[in-house]
Amino acid sequence: MNNKEIAQHFSLLADLMELHGENPFKIKSYAFAARHLKNIDKPLSSLSVEELEAIDGVGKAIASKVYHLCKTGKLDLLQNYVEITPSGVIELLQLKGIGPKKIAQLWKELEIESIGELEYACKENRLVELKGFGKKTQDNILMQLQFIQQHLNKFLWASLEQMANEISEELQQAYPNELISTCGDFRRREIIIEQIDFLVGTNDTVIKEAIEAKYKGNPVVFHFCTPDVFYTQLLQLSSHQEHYAFLSFKIDMDKKYASEDQLYKEAGYAFVPPELRDNRLEWKMLESNTFASLLQLSDIKGVVHAHSNYSDGATSLKELAVYCRDQGYEYLVISDHSKSAFYANGLSVQRVLEQQEEIDLLNKQLAPFKIFKSIECDILNDGSLDYDDAILKTFDLVIASVHAQLKMNEEKAMNRLLKAIENPYTTILGHLTGRLLLSRPGYPVNHQKIIDACAANKVSIELNANPRRLDLDYTWLDYCQQKGVLVSVNPDAHSLTGVQDIRYGVSAARKGGLLKENTLNALTKYNFEQFIKIRSSQ
Repeated sequence: MNNKEIAQHFSLLADLMELHGENPFKIKSYAFAARHLKNIDKPLSSLSVEELEAIDGVGKAIASKVYHLCKTGKLDLLQNYVEITPSGVIELLQLKGIGPKKIAQLWKELEIESIGELEYACKENRLVELKGFGKKTQDNILMQLQFIQQHLNKFLWASLEQMANEISEELQQAYPNELISTCGDFRRREIIIEQIDFLVGTNDTVIKEAIEAKYKGNPVVFHFCTPDVFYTQLLQLSSHQEHYAFLSFKIDMDKKYASEDQLYKEAGYAFVPPELRDNRLEWKMLESNTFASLLQLSDIKGVVHAHSNYSDGATSLKELAVYCRDQGYEYLVISDHSKSAFYANGLSVQRVLEQQEEIDLLNKQLAPFKIFKSIECDILNDGSLDYDDAILKTFDLVIASVHAQLKMNEEKAMNRLLKAIENPYTTILGHLTGRLLLSRPGYPVNHQKIIDACAANKVSIELNANPRRLDLDYTWLDYCQQKGVLVSVNPDAHSLTGVQDIRYGVSAARKGGLLKENTLNALTKYNFEQFIKIRSSQ
């Protein structure tokens, strides 16, 4: 059980206790534990009770429960509440904007015990007169329910990655003489998928039956073919229909190929990576011969947008910097939260100055590795930034992001974002739409106008690499490149392991055809420094 899963148990416990009206002090204790545990970089399951107790913020009671959970897979207190709570009521806890107290009200006063019953009640206007609700809340709930229904049985690519890797490894070990590969949307690295597809080239029906029996029940689909047609089948199952149809006219479908690369060569083209086979950009890239410049993970030279324990990160600034250095990066752009982000321990002016002093000291210790002074600055409701100019000019660069008052129509969102883009201190526009994939749609924006404004004001755009964001959406990367807007692939890391999320951003960037030369943090440290100097002088 990983740390995130452990934290989820405590988060659910806190919610269920609040749902049942239990002691507020205990509820806060478990809620704090949930937030704290998910950001601890050590694997909690490998620690003894004594080692757990030694972690800052983890007391004896929590340590004992974590240890028991890791050893047994159960949190007894949580199990007690689960047993006395209808499963449908527990599902309601995933709704945003209505906490456990309001869900308890729906359960006790309207006898709502499932998402279906809640949707019916909303459509019957039964929440309008309920104390603390009203029409606006009812409309918001109904919109969320419709969103949930649309994304039912869908997964983030990142959430199925480990399962796919484990199954692939198991199959390769069990059947080393068979041809086996992922295919479908998983191989094309679609950011939201319904299943993991595998193609197995075999003539052995016993192997086929054994594979299907072993993995029955998982979100996994197996396709089988003879070894002779494996690579033509792999191409078909890993490509948009029109991409494959175009190539199929140029190759001998009855011929046995040794690889997909051989198929493309026979058709007269360079190899197209699976993530780009969507009949959108690949033909233009083949014509311009730009596949060699397609962004790779190894091209990323610096970690831009990461949080330390100055705000809501899990580790110290030094630990984070050393980790990034040891991962082979040349620089870190530390971007803790600004003062208005009280929920994330945002930095007061005094704490900004304290952090900048520490950065100066660490840069002497860690050279040639460098920490750049930055901030993830809240874009306030009126579009202004969260500090005055005297503080903003002390940063090497500023990432401007919206974090609060997200319920905006397009006019409001555009006015707010455009004003922030026009601020001379804004260097990068952070997570453009505020979306959380499979959880929250982003606020509506006119992407073209935003990108045009960034081009006019020499502002870069973030591709937030957190797999729940991946915002800016990759479909707009080509337009960014056309307009000369640099894209920064940023992990938005809140822990050491969060730095590794850069790879999800790179996957999305490749789907959007992002080239190395158009990627801000593919710049070397020296070139990044020059970028900052040139921009600050304009």
